[in-house]
Amino acid sequence: MQKADQWDNYRSCLRIWPPSITVLVAADPVRRTDGDICQGLVRRSFRPQENYKMLQRFKEETYLIVALLVAVLAYVFEESLLRGGRTIAMISTAVLVLVIVLASVRVAHHAEVLAEKVGDPYGTMILTLSAVLVEVVILGIMMSHEPSPTLVRDTIYAAVMLDLNGILGLAALMGGLRHGEQPYNDDSARTYSVMILTAMGVSMVVPEFIPQEDWRLYSAFTIGAMLLLYGVFLRMQVGAHSYFFSYSYPEKKRRRNEHPATTQASGSAGPSIAMLCVGVVIIGALAEVMSQTMKVSLVGTGAPPMLAALLVAAIAAAPEILTALRAALANRMQAVVNIALGASLSTVILTVPIMEAMALYSGQPFQMAMTPVQTTMVLITIIVAAINLNDGETNAIEGMTHFVLFATFIMLSLIGL
Repeated sequence: MQKADQWDNYRSCLRIWPPSITVLVAADPVRRTDGDICQGLVRRSFRPQENYKMLQRFKEETYLIVALLVAVLAYVFEESLLRGGRTIAMISTAVLVLVIVLASVRVAHHAEVLAEKVGDPYGTMILTLSAVLVEVVILGIMMSHEPSPTLVRDTIYAAVMLDLNGILGLAALMGGLRHGEQPYNDDSARTYSVMILTAMGVSMVVPEFIPQEDWRLYSAFTIGAMLLLYGVFLRMQVGAHSYFFSYSYPEKKRRRNEHPATTQASGSAGPSIAMLCVGVVIIGALAEVMSQTMKVSLVGTGAPPMLAALLVAAIAAAPEILTALRAALANRMQAVVNIALGASLSTVILTVPIMEAMALYSGQPFQMAMTPVQTTMVLITIIVAAINLNDGETNAIEGMTHFVLFATFIMLSLIGL
């Protein structure tokens, strides 16, 4: 009986030791007292905590590692993929798009880690900026290979439709079905709406009336106007008016054994910043090959011109969609509003000046003026958003109105309008 009790103590010593690889050699618990049991263990411990953390890091970054390997293989076999015919090019494009989405998910994850550390409104600003960065990288690479005068315009238009109608509509619909009415700060919705309308009007409606010989002058003016808008918006978002973009939710009761530290982001800022930058570089490398394979796969297919723009917008918005849906299902509609409307605004006032600067540098103007159909869809969307987001609460019906507008946008894109 005494020996059994001492073996119990013997096992308890193993439980209190830190995780390690332990070799037990010739310990005799019968000759030891309870207090000496642990001293009687001869340990040869290899403490692999550092190696374990490294392995965990590699496991967490599986998507980025796979994306890096695919990028290397794509560069090595790029010529073979382009010469293999349309079928090979289409399969390659689909695989590259999927890998880019996976890499962008990890980029968004590291942006979320940073966002959780700084909180709203800074957090959602980081999320939207990371998505815009991915979009600008892909757009710039595609434009460098095959300049298209309407690709920038169509991509921005598709991104706004996807954010305001797709993300906001689906999130409000799913969140409304689960929670009923979901509150948020209506000051943020009004601020976002009027700034989106102003930015799109200046950069994508007024250019229709600018003479061709004055395009450089107006492009320079557009760059300045967008940067001025963003500077004021950024000052409001992080300064004295930051309360416009946040909402105080009632705190849920914590369990007795739950501590506040468990709700904080587990990642540190340094590695997240580094991996975010690495992810953007990998996405750029993948987009380099994808632009070539997509060009080969679409030749002679009669695909609508909007397809490439919609693809770029969907890739950039994929992480935002997941984040917004999680926030809506968690009854955090303020985060959804900040993501959907903030992404639309950031897409316009950041993508436009960068692309306009590229046009001035290359001497090749982009066609930024929207078509009548695009202008009509944008106006309807902003009017519906202004009405729906005016009372500080969303519901499933309001979400459905935006989702129907998104379905209309997809239908118009498929028929080439």
